[in-house]
Amino acid sequence: MAMSGGVDSAVAAALLQKQGFEVIGITMCFNLPDALTKKPSCCGAQGIEDARRVARVLGIRHYVVNMQKAFLEKVLKDFCQQYFRGKTPNPCIRCNQYIKFDALLKKTFSLGATYLATGHYARIVKTPNSKLQTPNYLLKKAKDLKKDQSYFLYRLKQSQLKHIIFPLSGYTKEEVRGLARRFHLPVAQKPASQEICFLPHQEYRSFLKSHLEDTRPGYITDTTGKILGKHQGIAFYTIGQRQGLGIARGYPLYVNRIDARTNRIVVGKREQVYKRAFLVKQPHFILRPPKNKFDLRVRIRYNHPEAKARLDIINGKIKVIFARPQFAITPGQSAVFYDKDTVIGGGIIDKVLEIK
Repeated sequence: MAMSGGVDSAVAAALLQKQGFEVIGITMCFNLPDALTKKPSCCGAQGIEDARRVARVLGIRHYVVNMQKAFLEKVLKDFCQQYFRGKTPNPCIRCNQYIKFDALLKKTFSLGATYLATGHYARIVKTPNSKLQTPNYLLKKAKDLKKDQSYFLYRLKQSQLKHIIFPLSGYTKEEVRGLARRFHLPVAQKPASQEICFLPHQEYRSFLKSHLEDTRPGYITDTTGKILGKHQGIAFYTIGQRQGLGIARGYPLYVNRIDARTNRIVVGKREQVYKRAFLVKQPHFILRPPKNKFDLRVRIRYNHPEAKARLDIINGKIKVIFARPQFAITPGQSAVFYDKDTVIGGGIIDKVLEIK
């Protein structure tokens, strides 16, 4: 059981124990500098100690594993590089792909365990495969749609899904809180973390300033190329951003496009930030890619509602055209494809296309 020290993973561990599993607690340590972890987080010393306390209450073994090297290489390094290129990455997706369900899953097997469980709010459904004797595994939304985290898990493979358990898939957050009190878990009243674990207070700009050597200032222009002001470095801006531009025009301006090649930020009115089409790179499908053009619902970031779109696979990339324009389609973010409550797949938003 991957235990972060939070209430979700604690309750998940207790539920598995009640179901008769032999549960081993395992907590990742990333050894981040103290300057970046001023408050308790899932990868800080407080999180590790809270996980230990829960393990003692449950009477289970608990291990702490050092994931610093993999985390720095696969998550932090990419996070900085993408912002430097004018992209807006989602580090939680890469952490799930390379750390939790790759490196940590391998560690799980080395301990003699069969499954890795986490406190994610999502469902895995096993279905028969008529052509093969091995079953298929589907990734679906959780019961609690307000907490559903299937978006962050779209890069999971069949070989991983068959060894993963999400014990909280059928519970709401309120029910989980109630179970934590009923099980007398020491983290029952611990507030939920809403932050990226290595970014306390969501201070990504401060983090980037301390990790990027070159953050050259440049020009801010309108969509016609007229210079309106200067920016501090493209890494500090994202599509749809309104605050912090330092430009007074009598009406709100939003970041419309980031051009890393010319080191320019292009701004415009809010309606200019609505787009219909984009290309997806590094596509991944939970089962197999659909053939030719297909219609699905697409989410372009975690807190963005899904919208109807037509998808077309072209030379290894996917062209997505929404039925209606969407606000701030952002290169670097993940686009995740849904068929009702089932995750079909997704990929990284590569380029926004200008079509009417």
